[in-house]
Amino acid sequence: MIERFGRENQDIPPRPTRRANPGRGLVKVLDFVSLTSWRSYVFLIVCSLLFLLPGFLSIPPLDREEARFAQVTRQMIESANYVDVRFQNERLGGEDLAAYWLQGTMVQIATAAGLPRAQVRVWLYRVPSLIGAIGAVLFTFWTATAFVGRRDAVLAGMIFSASLVFGVVARLASPVAMLLLLNLAAMGAMARAYLAWQRGETNLRPRWAVAAIFWTALGGSIIVGGISALMIIALTVLTLAILDRSSGWIALLQPLWGVLWLIVIIALWSAAVFAAGGDGHLLLETLGAPVFERLTSMSLFNGGPPGLQFVMFWATFWPGATLAGLVVPAVWLARREPNLQFLLAWLIPSWIVIELFFPKMPHYVLPLLPAVAIMVAGAIERKVLSDSPWLAHGPMWWFVVPAIISVGAVVASIALTRHPAFAVWPFAAVAMILGLAAWLLYDINRAERSMLNAIAASLFISFGIYGVLTPVLVSAFPSVQLSRHLRNMTCAQPMAAAAGFHEPSLVFMTSTSTLLTDASGAADFLQQGPCRFVFVEAKQERAFAQRADTIGLRYAVVTRVEGYNYSKGRSVSVAIFRSEDN
Repeated sequence: MIERFGRENQDIPPRPTRRANPGRGLVKVLDFVSLTSWRSYVFLIVCSLLFLLPGFLSIPPLDREEARFAQVTRQMIESANYVDVRFQNERLGGEDLAAYWLQGTMVQIATAAGLPRAQVRVWLYRVPSLIGAIGAVLFTFWTATAFVGRRDAVLAGMIFSASLVFGVVARLASPVAMLLLLNLAAMGAMARAYLAWQRGETNLRPRWAVAAIFWTALGGSIIVGGISALMIIALTVLTLAILDRSSGWIALLQPLWGVLWLIVIIALWSAAVFAAGGDGHLLLETLGAPVFERLTSMSLFNGGPPGLQFVMFWATFWPGATLAGLVVPAVWLARREPNLQFLLAWLIPSWIVIELFFPKMPHYVLPLLPAVAIMVAGAIERKVLSDSPWLAHGPMWWFVVPAIISVGAVVASIALTRHPAFAVWPFAAVAMILGLAAWLLYDINRAERSMLNAIAASLFISFGIYGVLTPVLVSAFPSVQLSRHLRNMTCAQPMAAAAGFHEPSLVFMTSTSTLLTDASGAADFLQQGPCRFVFVEAKQERAFAQRADTIGLRYAVVTRVEGYNYSKGRSVSVAIFRSEDN
């Protein structure tokens, strides 16, 4: 990874020429795919797809943010107005307009290809996230090659793609994954410029390609995430300038031509917004103008105490986090080496800001985690992981986490479906066996094979949880059941209203016109015409019945849906009523 990386302070045994028990062939696979760059890229694409495709097509829209995001895009398509950002009649900000357009493009392509009911297939809205996630893994590899050899860079990409938080983000219809890709592209270009400057080089190789990647990624980040997306880049540059007392390396990124290219990118985006019917106010929103209002109202320790992100990291970045603690002593010894200085400047300042001012959501630190993956991969290859007794028990989490997830999956299945999810058990068993092997086979000289076993364990967790369990947890998705009942009604074009159960997924799965109201509004809606149905949560039924008596509404129960509203953490019972007069 770097010349020393703590090596001079540790008694490192010589690297054997032959690996014993190489993780059941996994090390040999890594050796093979890292022989050339194209093999590495192809392997990481395949690896990412294996991690991300389970459940990608079958998991219903998730409340609340994903379903809300997809519904906004759906309304743009239905109205053919791509600058009107609304959830039903609620006007929303335009900062995510580019992400809506990316989703809308995927849906329209599928519609043109003849896919039926494309607008309510949420996986189409997730495709930009899948593309962004795969691109993020590839840029993690590309960035890592500035610090370590190709083989270690492949391992860093695998560690990142196997992390639990990455698997969640890549399956959500949101701009996070695409923004992650752009951020990593910019950081990789910055790393190359900085390390070349530290080596005394006056030009990058290839000279213009790295600068073009940086400024294009910078422009894309502003368009997709607004100016707030620049925080990590700005803090990294500032930290390095303070540590080195110079920022001369920025000249290698061709700032004069780069700024001009950035202006061109923003101008093209502005033209697209105006051509679609937008105005200056919307354009400013897309470029992050609302962030300044948020900065003035930002509170300290937003969403939880400082340090909560750090605590969550050990679970959300599993399996890579298991060795993160063992890297710290060697990183500290070599902290002023240029490679590690850049990685720490990337990681620490932004993490502190996020801990202090941002909501405690795990995905906020996701753009920082490739730096951890690169440090872990480099430390594994150079065998500088700590053997401190205080940290010696860390590898047991390779087994503990799959065990906890497996038990939790069975418990959740029994609680929600009254069935122990036998189909998940083989995947859970293999994941625990691989995790146990990773733990028991671990030593400093063979950490790589243990990490590869742990990555394989994460893969089987992905198969079991996303591919098998989540799609069959029917009661966890009441909107799916309600929308299915509505589609099965015999009348043409049924209309619906909901009282009490107001999740965005219900609107997305049924119709934009679905009325979210209270019990009285539901009764009034039911009386207004034929082919109307109302979804009334149990707590609203008494008020619904009282209003129905008042207005003389005669109604009947079609069916009742029992489920669990995970966004509110409680069980729900929703009755479907129809008018007896229609």
